Amino acid sequence: MKIGIIGAGSIGLLFAANLSKAFSVTLYTKTSEQAEMINKNGIYLQDGATHSRVSIHALPVSKWTGLEELTIIAVKQYQLHSIIHQITSLECIPHNLLFLQNGMSHLKLLKNIPATNIFVGSIEHGASKINTYSVSHNGKGAINVAPFKGGIEIIKEFGELCAAIDFPITLKDDFYNMLINKLIANAVINPLTAILQIKNGELITNTFYFAAVKKLFLEISFILNLEDPIKRFRDVLRICKKTGHNRSSMLKDLEEGRRTEIDAILGFLIEEAQVQRKTATNIESYYYLIKGKEKDRRGVN
Repeated sequence: MKIGIIGAGSIGLLFAANLSKAFSVTLYTKTSEQAEMINKNGIYLQDGATHSRVSIHALPVSKWTGLEELTIIAVKQYQLHSIIHQITSLECIPHNLLFLQNGMSHLKLLKNIPATNIFVGSIEHGASKINTYSVSHNGKGAINVAPFKGGIEIIKEFGELCAAIDFPITLKDDFYNMLINKLIANAVINPLTAILQIKNGELITNTFYFAAVKKLFLEISFILNLEDPIKRFRDVLRICKKTGHNRSSMLKDLEEGRRTEIDAILGFLIEEAQVQRKTATNIESYYYLIKGKEKDRRGVN
């Protein structure tokens, strides 16, 4: 099976390195320079004490034609507009697209995409990009995938092949609940760790930070009308513990002067609160604080 991966950030590099064990993979990068570096050096994968180098065929994303059996879109949510424009401009209709974005704001962008089958996923693996062709795998986690449009045959076959290389995919029936689970964790962990500049685990080991965690979670639960908030809260704590030594993606984005995905995460919750005419005092405050940090570090308005 031929697999295309659009996006050579931490998740794109991690997927390309692992999937190359069972698939013919082409990695599509933002720039020609990064594609050249990956073609020259391969992908350097650091997984605990294990280090490996994987040969990968890379091309700039402008060369993507949509002909692979499955294309995985692993860019940030705010980068989707240009990718979707490219999809709608293709000469052919792509058969199978899998979108791996944080948050849920991107769902409304997927409704009118011309593709036979569309899937969405949530990733709990920890990964950080070291340089243009190197990635550190900081912790194994779940990869959940659910159908958004069309059939599931291709993704079932994909999942079976991934299980054989110890990179398992779990197929879910309900994309909304699947993404809500990841959204809750992202909405609690990412903004707080980014503002406090701490590792994930400190949110539960520091009693004062933990009080802020509980208060933020209760507001999220209220807006999302969660039926089993205790279970959902335990899931957040489990992720905090499992990724305790990790720095959240939002914290790393701010440290490196990149745009964060705050609009796709807390922005989505603010919109939900407005629709339901509910107050979201904590969520709005954290949203503005992150946007302020973005402005300071990126020099944007």
